[in-house]
Amino acid sequence: MDFADTDRKRNFSARLFAAAFLVSLGIFSLRQSAIVGSSNLFSIPESGVTRVLVTGGAGYIGSHAALRLLKDSYRVTIVDNLSRGNLGAVKVLQELFPEPGRLQFIYADLGDPKAVNKIFRENAFDAVMHFAAVAYVGESTVEPLRYYHNITSNTLLVLEAMATHRVKTLIYSSTCATYGEPKKMPITEETEQVPINPYGKAKKMVEDIILDFSKNSNMAIMILRYFNVIGSDPEGRLGEAPRPELREQGRISGACFDAARGIISGLQVKGTDYNTADGTCVRDYIDVTDLVDAHVKALANAKPRKVGIYNVGTGKGRSVKEFVLACKKATGKDIKVEYLDRRPGDYAEVYSDPSKIRRELGWTARYTDLQESLEIAWRWQRSHLNGYGPHAAMG
Repeated sequence: MDFADTDRKRNFSARLFAAAFLVSLGIFSLRQSAIVGSSNLFSIPESGVTRVLVTGGAGYIGSHAALRLLKDSYRVTIVDNLSRGNLGAVKVLQELFPEPGRLQFIYADLGDPKAVNKIFRENAFDAVMHFAAVAYVGESTVEPLRYYHNITSNTLLVLEAMATHRVKTLIYSSTCATYGEPKKMPITEETEQVPINPYGKAKKMVEDIILDFSKNSNMAIMILRYFNVIGSDPEGRLGEAPRPELREQGRISGACFDAARGIISGLQVKGTDYNTADGTCVRDYIDVTDLVDAHVKALANAKPRKVGIYNVGTGKGRSVKEFVLACKKATGKDIKVEYLDRRPGDYAEVYSDPSKIRRELGWTARYTDLQESLEIAWRWQRSHLNGYGPHAAMG
């Protein structure tokens, strides 16, 4: 038994080393492909070209934003430490836009001051879209210090680097979690912010830092507070592929798809005694394609010495039970549902009033059919059973 244990440990260590080597090789290859022959295009300003740094651009939302920016002819730099993002998403983007000067990827941690300063010193950015952050409510209640450090401290480093290197525009990825559990629905931008979990509190702290900084700065700033994100690229190029160890913390759409694929035995609905029509939480589900469209419109409308704050949602609340029904229809699977006690840090009902962003930026959600958004995301899941790994289609 001892020898077998030792062999298993050796085999596991060997596999782990091989995996780490391959990831490192992939990162090195990506960095080299981004740098060779084109690095000067990212460091030298060019008339008529807007250069955008997308932090967390290997993640679910960040990669979709990078795709949209590239389609719109922006010059894009992705910075990601791949702790939550996917190298495969970056590869997809580089294959779609291989021309020199379109996209570069930098593997770096935004918690490292030297690395952050080096990124800004060696590149010329016109704007930053700041997505990089840990972003699970439940996880934040278990690891609050990690969330305060990752969200608040890291954003402070980015903001300081932007100020030092005179980057003109910030589009900040915030969240409806900063509102907590308001007494009145729908939520407007003037709704009092009383976050009830470390994730929302950390994001609120960042907003306060940005607002204080803006009082003596000529930077153009947009803060987008968005609601529950679903969906994927309608053309099937990108999707959501969270780390396996984070499945329990992730979005309800991911859990529904995992249940439909048989990865988990069923879907766990946490909380059925909320003060809502059917007892389950009510959320405003915003399609990722609409969300990135809001970011692009925010970038186009950002003005020096101005701060714009906008809710990004559909304006309609849907209960978890409604969501599960839509997911069953989208996947064609009879998903088993288990009802459990509430999850710490959750709130009963949250949905937006998006009239301000519609009025001022001309943005409105277009992908508002919940089942349709889930069907699009499910198509990607079915054809990417290993996420961004070797493709294996589902029969």
